[in-house]
Amino acid sequence: MKNIDQSKREMFNQNLLDLEDKINISFEFFPPKNVSLEKKLWSSVNKLSVFKPVFFSVTYGANSGERDRTYTIVKGIKERTGVSVAPHLTCIDATDEELKMIAKYYWKNGIRHVVALRGDQLKQTKRMKRYALNLVKLLKDVADFDISVAAYPEVHPEAKDALSDLMNLKRKVDAGANRAITQFFFDVEYYLRFRDLCFKNGINIKIIPGIFPIFDFQKLKQFSKMTNVNIPIFMHQMFEGLDNDLETSKIIGSYISINMIKKLYFEGVKDFHFYTLNRSDVIYAVCHMLRQKIF
Repeated sequence: MKNIDQSKREMFNQNLLDLEDKINISFEFFPPKNVSLEKKLWSSVNKLSVFKPVFFSVTYGANSGERDRTYTIVKGIKERTGVSVAPHLTCIDATDEELKMIAKYYWKNGIRHVVALRGDQLKQTKRMKRYALNLVKLLKDVADFDISVAAYPEVHPEAKDALSDLMNLKRKVDAGANRAITQFFFDVEYYLRFRDLCFKNGINIKIIPGIFPIFDFQKLKQFSKMTNVNIPIFMHQMFEGLDNDLETSKIIGSYISINMIKKLYFEGVKDFHFYTLNRSDVIYAVCHMLRQKIF
C-alpha cells in the first residue's frame, strides 16, 4: 500500500507530465537592422526552435524597408526550421490596394497565418484612419487567413475605457479573428479578469498571454510607460540595485516568468507567446525548465 507522501509525489509528477504535454508556445521576433543583429536573430531562432513552437511571428515596421525585411525573415525562418511563421501586418499608413497586394502575395507564397494590427500612429501620416478591425475584414475578403489580433488586459493606452476596448476586441473576433495575443503584463490577476470578461461578452477565442522575460529592468520600465503596463511594487524591490548587474537580473527575470506561467497554467492557460526582442537567453532558460518538468 502506498503511503500518503508517495501518492502526493506521484500526483505532482503526473501534473508536471501533463504540463509538458499540453503547453503550446510561440515566439515573436523583429527584423534586424544590421549584420550583427541578424546573426543574433538567427542564433535565437535556432536555439528556440528546439522547443517545437506552434509558430514564430515577425513584426512589421513603420517603413517600407523594414517591411520588406519582414517577409525575408519569415521565409528564412520557415526554410530553416519548418515551423509555421506569422508575419505582422499593420494598416494605419497603407491603402486598401497596398494591403490587398501584400495579403495576396502572402497567400500565394503559402503564408496562412497573419498577425493583424493597426500599427503605431506616425506623425506624418495624413491618410484615412484605419484600425485592426478594417484589416481583419480585408484579409478575410482576400482569403481564409488564420488571423491573430492584439488584446490589452490593462486597456489600450488610446482606448476611451476598458469596456470600449473590450468591445473593439469583440468586433475583431466577430469579423473573423481566430485568436488574441495579449500585451505583456506582470500581474496575473489583470489577465484572469480580462479573460473572464472576454468570456462573459461572447469573445470565445483563445486569449494567449504575452510573456516578456526580463533581462534589463531599466528597458522594461521604458516599455511599460509606452504600453500602459503596470509593474508591481515587488518587482521594483527585486531589481533594486541591479542596474549594472544584468546576469543577476536575468536570473530574477527567469524566476518571475516561470512563476507567472505556473499560476496561469493552473488557471487553465495552455498557450503562451514570448516576446523575445531577438534574444534567447532568459527565454531558453524558462522553456527548458518547462520541458524538463522543473516547475
